[in-house]
Amino acid sequence: MAAQVQRSTIDLSAYPDLVVIYLGMRVRTLAGLKTVFAFGPRIKAAVDARPEGLLLHENIFYSLFPLHAGMRQYWRDFPSLENWSRSLPHQAWWKGFLRDSGGVGFWHETYFMRGGMEAIYDDVRQPIGLAAFAPTRPAQGPMFNARRRLGLTGEPAIASPVEEKTP
Repeated sequence: MAAQVQRSTIDLSAYPDLVVIYLGMRVRTLAGLKTVFAFGPRIKAAVDARPEGLLLHENIFYSLFPLHAGMRQYWRDFPSLENWSRSLPHQAWWKGFLRDSGGVGFWHETYFMRGGMEAIYDDVRQPIGLAAFAPTRPAQGPMFNARRRLGLTGEPAIASPVEEKTP
């Protein structure tokens, strides 16, 4: 006799400002393999440090060819995610990527419990995720200010890791 399917759902009432972010690195060149494999231990160390507001981190394997790996993270709220993304080690990772992408394309898609989403694709040559079905356009506004791109009020608590011109 077949077992009955157990169904459940979740109560997110304790997380009204929940933010879910998917991130990925897709290899574009042979050197990109080294870049992706070098980031594994760095990301693990950053997650093991238990950043304030990070509720859960999960690794995701998107494809073998081209190698495309990433993660899904659940954050208590946007300020927690924003503060972490502007702090070390994340800040240093971005500075390095801007100097040399290391043969990978990087992307993220962010989804907010209160509504809204955003997506950024850097050096991603073939459309993936939202870009696979929705029209893309050049990213505008400060690169390191998701708050402004999303139309949220206030200023980030931590300065941008790079000097940016305000439009």
